[in-house]
Amino acid sequence: MAGSPALLLLLSLGLCCTGAQGQRNKMEARFLNRNLKHPQEGQQLELECWPYNRDIGISWIRLDKDGKLHFIVSSTPIPRNTFNGNKRTSPKFEARWTGNFYWLVVKNFKAQDQGTYFCTSNINQVLHFSSGQPAFFPVTTTAAPTTHTATTQSSQVTTKDNAQPGPYAETSNKETPRFYCKKVMWINLAVTGLLLLTAITITITHCQNLDVK
Repeated sequence: MAGSPALLLLLSLGLCCTGAQGQRNKMEARFLNRNLKHPQEGQQLELECWPYNRDIGISWIRLDKDGKLHFIVSSTPIPRNTFNGNKRTSPKFEARWTGNFYWLVVKNFKAQDQGTYFCTSNINQVLHFSSGQPAFFPVTTTAAPTTHTATTQSSQVTTKDNAQPGPYAETSNKETPRFYCKKVMWINLAVTGLLLLTAITITITHCQNLDVK
């Protein structure tokens, strides 16, 4: 059954609808845990099937995301299980009849076990399909990158730009000591000139006083 196209499923569903006329109960496949929405990787997944006729066996199949059907096991109330490869047991699955419904366990649910699970039964040479039970991992969304990094980088660039010296800053820094030296030198010259002028004035005044006497 593995590798069958989804067209086979649609054809079988058409037969199911034809054969279901006059049936009082619906054939249903679902999670045993009614609160379960999505299986988790590595967990034990339990499903149950409520058939039209509880005295007739059912088969479990899986429709993968590529539209291929995979046979899992055929179960009867005797009880007897026939897994893929005509084997009585499976290291991956467990199946049994409880008296009210058929039970399927995926012992260690993996990514390759994802798909839609159905149970089927053959009543009066008509193949009946149950409703499908999707079993997929929860959809994870990747959060959009925040602008914190960009903002930090922008802030760093702005700080760097603000702190960067202007085109004349280096020249100004170099000229500052020279400017003060020149200023001090001119102050010293002015003071020296003033002292010299005062000394000359005092000398001239003293000489004039001597001449008067």
